[in-house]
Amino acid sequence: MHDKQPHVKHNLKMFFLDGLTFMPSLALISISAIIPFFLEQLGASTLQIAMVVIIPMICMLLTQPLFGFIASRSKVLNRAFGKILILQRTLFLIFVLTIPVFSDHNNMLIIAFIVSWIIFNIFVGSYTIFHTPLVLNLLPPEKRGFIRSIGHALGSLMGVGMSNLIPIILLNILFPYNFMTIFFIGSIFLIANAVVFLLMKQGDNITPTEPMSLKQYTKQMPSTLRESPAFRTMIVTGLLLAIANAMLPYYTLYAIREFSATESHIALLTGLAILATAVGQVSFGFLVDRYGPRFTAALVALFITIAGAVAFTTNTLTFLFVAWIFANLGMSGFFLSFNLLFGVICPPQKLLLYVGVNTMISSAVSTIFILLISPILDNMGFSPLFALIFTCGTLSLLVNIFILKKRIDKTDF
Repeated sequence: MHDKQPHVKHNLKMFFLDGLTFMPSLALISISAIIPFFLEQLGASTLQIAMVVIIPMICMLLTQPLFGFIASRSKVLNRAFGKILILQRTLFLIFVLTIPVFSDHNNMLIIAFIVSWIIFNIFVGSYTIFHTPLVLNLLPPEKRGFIRSIGHALGSLMGVGMSNLIPIILLNILFPYNFMTIFFIGSIFLIANAVVFLLMKQGDNITPTEPMSLKQYTKQMPSTLRESPAFRTMIVTGLLLAIANAMLPYYTLYAIREFSATESHIALLTGLAILATAVGQVSFGFLVDRYGPRFTAALVALFITIAGAVAFTTNTLTFLFVAWIFANLGMSGFFLSFNLLFGVICPPQKLLLYVGVNTMISSAVSTIFILLISPILDNMGFSPLFALIFTCGTLSLLVNIFILKKRIDKTDF
């Protein structure tokens, strides 16, 4: 299923660079920190911020069949993915450069950002469809975690440097040029990240995926749920954690509205998130190579449970930072663990179908929960949010330990 030497060494370098270039962009174009702060400065409503949070999920939900169709007909998967990413990130960069046009019109800038965010996230639907098969096809099982995680960790440390620039930029450059500068630097990292995928090398011994029309791809998606009990359980386990992770931006909103968080606090939240991600990436990368993705998925659930419990039972900014660290530790291992679980429970020739179904279900349900939580936050405060996060983490952990393990053991393909 994976490439042989010398491509493995080359591709390991490329996946290392993937993390090194992608992680700094998360500090600068952060849906959980900078973007909510940007919108709050513009006077955006809770509903508008919620829209920005759910847009990636809605776009992933709607575009999975399209990108599954494209991927199934792509002979060189990494090149197709790289071209998609170049287009996505160039379009976002164009918006960033036009931000000063709206400098005197906050409402128009909010609308312009939301429109550009929709366009950007239409392409986000390609991420799991392309990235997960590339990891599983181009790297051997024992090298899928640690080397990649080192790149992500070093990229995260670079992101710490970027986060330290955020308050300097915000305080010393006039609005909106300060946010334009932050988003511009983040866009350059994203474009460099896209080039990395163009440079990967695919051999001739990749397990082929049957080319499908858009209609065929869509019609075959329900069959994945019927034929695999392990996959159904994986969806439940991951869905609970996806809901909890989707709530991350509200930690920042909580800090702003309840504790009057300043630019320095937002920078500290960003820096803590990046440091937690760096530590989590290295630790989970080592653990997933040694103990497998199901074990690390259980640890993810445990960290998210702790985050919800701490945030729910305390009411100080200091303890919110503690909850934030655990939440980001959990998120750092979430994608690594569940992307690699596909390699454990999915037949190689049906990988694109399984990935697409999981992403669609996760996106749809997470979107519903975010839409439901927004009016609750306005009327009841943030306690229900953290109770939900605690409940999701706990249930995911229990399902993982008592059901998923047994069903994975019985998987045979």
